[in-house]
This record gives sequence, C-alpha cells and structure tokens, in this order.
Amino acid sequence: MIVLLGVLVVVLGFATRRNPLLVVGVAGIVTGLLGKLSPVEILKTFGESFASSRSVTIFAITLPVIGLLERNGLQQQARTLIGKLGNKLTTGRFLTLYLLLRQVTAAVGLQTIGGPAQSVRPMIAPMAEAATERRWGHLPAVAGGGGRPLPEKVREKVRSHAAGTDTVGLFFGEDCFLAIGSILLITGFVNSTYDTHLEPLHLALWAIPTAVCAFFVHGGRLLRLDRTLERELVTANAQLAVEREDALDRSARSEEGGAAK
Repeated sequence: MIVLLGVLVVVLGFATRRNPLLVVGVAGIVTGLLGKLSPVEILKTFGESFASSRSVTIFAITLPVIGLLERNGLQQQARTLIGKLGNKLTTGRFLTLYLLLRQVTAAVGLQTIGGPAQSVRPMIAPMAEAATERRWGHLPAVAGGGGRPLPEKVREKVRSHAAGTDTVGLFFGEDCFLAIGSILLITGFVNSTYDTHLEPLHLALWAIPTAVCAFFVHGGRLLRLDRTLERELVTANAQLAVEREDALDRSARSEEGGAAK
C-alpha cells in the first residue's frame, strides 16, 4: 500500500504547478524505491518503458520538421493555393471537403496522415483563413479601404473549426478500420467476458452508419459557419467604419480649433 505514495507525489507536483516531466520522473523513482527496487533496476525500468512506448515521443521528430516547413513558407504556399481557386470554395465548403478526406483516410488505417501538428496548423488552418480573407476580407465598408486582415475573433473561430474538423473526422472514421485498437479492445473484452465470438468486421460495419451521420451533422455545421462568419465580418467592418468616422471628426475639430487660434 505504501507504494501508492508515488501517486501523492504526482498530485502534489501538479497542484504546485511543477514541471510535469520532473514530477512524473520523481514519482517513478519514489515508487521504485518504495517497491524495494535498486537504482539500477529503476533505471532499467525507465529504459524499457521508453523503448516499448517510443511511438509516444514521435512528436520530438514531427515538431522540428513542421517548424522547418513553416519557416520556409509552407503556410504562405497554402494560402496562395487557396487564392488561386475559385470564389465558390468558401471556408465551410473547404473544411467539409477536409472532413470527408479525414474520415476516408482514417477508415483505411491512415490515422496519422493528419492531425493538429501534421496538417491543421501548417496547412488546413491557413487555407481556411485564406478562404475567409478572399471572400470577405476586402469588403468596402470604409471609403478608400483596401484589403484588411481578419479580426482576431474571426481568425480564432476559423482555426478552432479547422482543428475540430480534424478531430471529428478521425474519431468517427477510425472505427471503420478493422485493426484499430478500440475495435480490438471491444472484441477481446466481449469475447472473453461473455463467452461469445464477435468479429472486428461486425463492429467496423456498424461504425459506418455512425460515421456517415457524423459527416452530415458536422458538415451541416461547417456550411452554416459561412453565414456566421459573414455576419461577424459585416459587424466588424461596420464598427471599423464608425471608428474611422469618429477619428476623422476628431481630427477635423482639432484642425478647426488650431485655425481659430
């Protein structure tokens, strides 16, 4: 029972907002010492655990690669590609197409082909923002106004919908793949607990209607996103017009006051 004091180390470390890696490492060492393991055995356990779950640390390779691609203009090229397409490809339609692509690729086992780090941040989010800027980012709400960047609130909404689309597509698409961990876990548990014979193919086939419903439901939300963005951008443009008119009025009054003096 005293071995569980390692959990207390984790709780105290997170409560005091210490470095998570340091907290987990110290908790592992404390648990090992309380379990009467030698320092060599503790170090061996750390090494074996790291080697058996090394796929978890794949981000150590992914992030530098994505950073180099962004530094060399990947986001700008994604924006340029969207700019060359027709005006009919709105933000909602583009994200709906990505939702379909994400579900299909996840259904055939390509779960890691997308993701927040691999595709959303460097490509999908910039392309969705470019679609919004091209369609509504140049509204002539102010006299003489040219192209203006998107308001920060609108930009964050587009980015959040891009990330959400990736998550929904993966979540409902991966269950259509036979060899996914969740399918194998369910079949193994049911077969061993209830003494039955449930095939992974049966679960995968039953996941297809759910994935189709998820596509239509979330796709409808994405298509409604265009109208939401249009309302918010029109409101932002109107507020900017009022602010500029007020600034011009103040400037004119200050000039009149200076001329009177």
